[in-house]
Amino acid sequence: MRLGYFTMPVHPLGRDWSQTLREDREAIILADKLGFYDAFVGEHLTDACENITNSMMFQATLIHDTKTIKLATGTANLAQMHPVVIAVNAAMFDHLSQGRFVMGVSAGALTSDSEAIGILDLDRNKIFAEAIDVILAVWEGNPPYDIDLPDNRFKVTFARTAALELGVGILAKPFQKPRPEIVGTVVAPFSPGVVLMGKRDFHPLSANFLLPRHLKSHWSNYAKGKAEAGAKANIADWRVARTIFVADDDRAAKRYGFDDAKSPYRFYFEQMRAKMKRGNRLYVFKSHKEQPDEEITLDYVMQHCITFGSVNKVVDAILKLHEETGDFGELVYAGMDWVDPTLARRSMQLMAEEVMPRVNAIIGKAAKTAAE
Repeated sequence: MRLGYFTMPVHPLGRDWSQTLREDREAIILADKLGFYDAFVGEHLTDACENITNSMMFQATLIHDTKTIKLATGTANLAQMHPVVIAVNAAMFDHLSQGRFVMGVSAGALTSDSEAIGILDLDRNKIFAEAIDVILAVWEGNPPYDIDLPDNRFKVTFARTAALELGVGILAKPFQKPRPEIVGTVVAPFSPGVVLMGKRDFHPLSANFLLPRHLKSHWSNYAKGKAEAGAKANIADWRVARTIFVADDDRAAKRYGFDDAKSPYRFYFEQMRAKMKRGNRLYVFKSHKEQPDEEITLDYVMQHCITFGSVNKVVDAILKLHEETGDFGELVYAGMDWVDPTLARRSMQLMAEEVMPRVNAIIGKAAKTAAE
């Protein structure tokens, strides 16, 4: 099982933007040194807490400060930009990073972003679907281009302006062949969108704020989509994000990961719960569809969504998760605000150097025993 990293990020209001950007970069540089496989970074145009406005631009600053970690948009919000712009910028990023690029994609969920750019009343999921089709057509096609897909608002042609002998009218292709890995974040329990991801060979990343009991539905739907496309699902393609804090002792872990009023984990879930409630999406935290909204308190959400403890306790929790969900290819560690940089760095170090080796050894031993 690989170890990955994801951050929205979510920082308290009033923190210096330059400082949080530096800290978010430091976290990914550390993840690279510790051997994390990839790092996903979110983006929002209009959120002062989730304050990275363009994940691809942010990740580009890390290409030459990292060595092996794959740098991923988490996600590029495709409804907010013309697909040609995204396609050629992603292709350039892929070349600059020499193939260390993963393209995480979504429509973009923040309504204030949509209002700011005048698409609030449009069907953003439809724009997203149209955009990804055009991006793939750009990468698969060759000049002269005449991309005119059915029921798709984005038409791409150079009929009036091309001068191929001068290099004018040519769209860039990625470094990776046939294309970079495409990943979609899955938030809703039993999401039907994961079936479509399987059909298109886009890989699922199950969100860190979803209750563990719902995760298995993502894999089932992904495998269904792959089967409908005549292919077999590969467990290595499924990423599961979790909110984890590891400390040298259980007492310190509980304080920083749960109890303390200044805990970044408490602040994170205060934000997530308030935003989900505002968007009528508290269902993501529910154990069953009929569960009353009144039961979805902050403590309830934290108790069900945060894993904290010493190495042994976290190892046991991950093994329990693995037993409940079955195999998955990557455990994605959710990054928080660095209220205490020393504790934040130590958690990532313990996760990479002690937790994951023990987890993989136990899972590997169990798999070997089962095969004998």
